[in-house]
Amino acid sequence: MDAEAWDERYGTAERVWSAEPNRWVVREAAGLAPGRALDLAAGEGRNALWLARRGWRVDAVDFSPVAVRRIADAAARHAQDLGAGGRGSVRAEVADVTRYPAEEAAYDLVLLSYLHLPAREMAGVLGTACRAARPGGTLLLVGHDAANLAHGTGGPQDPGVLTDVGQVRAAWEPCAVLLVAEVARRPVGDAVALDTVVRAVRR
Repeated sequence: MDAEAWDERYGTAERVWSAEPNRWVVREAAGLAPGRALDLAAGEGRNALWLARRGWRVDAVDFSPVAVRRIADAAARHAQDLGAGGRGSVRAEVADVTRYPAEEAAYDLVLLSYLHLPAREMAGVLGTACRAARPGGTLLLVGHDAANLAHGTGGPQDPGVLTDVGQVRAAWEPCAVLLVAEVARRPVGDAVALDTVVRAVRR
């Protein structure tokens, strides 16, 4: 799906995704000391805004101009809250994460939340994420797991773009120490979705 298709999708509803941050992002990032964060494929910015409210300075990147405008508008509406004490902020940018020239060794947290790409492109973005994290910084990926197709609900139906722990491990173990690497069960109404959750610390 390209940027125009996502623009069209975002344009059909006031919100496509929940305004609340992802539960695994909250679980894995709530205990981190605020610093600089990079949210790759930020969508409508729910995780970026949550981080900013906790004092993070977030660079939120997405290839959909409609989504990025939503992030920027939300950040402007909440600027007083986000900037309390001169701390939290969100800078939203339109860019293709598969070609994004992220600043190297600059971020205390690099987040990929439900970014789904073919394996080769995904490997490139995982590499970008690792290079962007500073030594000691956190890498965090959350995505629809490959097992979700047969044993879960929702998410992409193309097995070629689903995530799995082995894929992320192969990309991040050379540069980071994995602390969490699991398939997590996320309630969706009466059903369950299976998510890949990987958190690592950059060497």
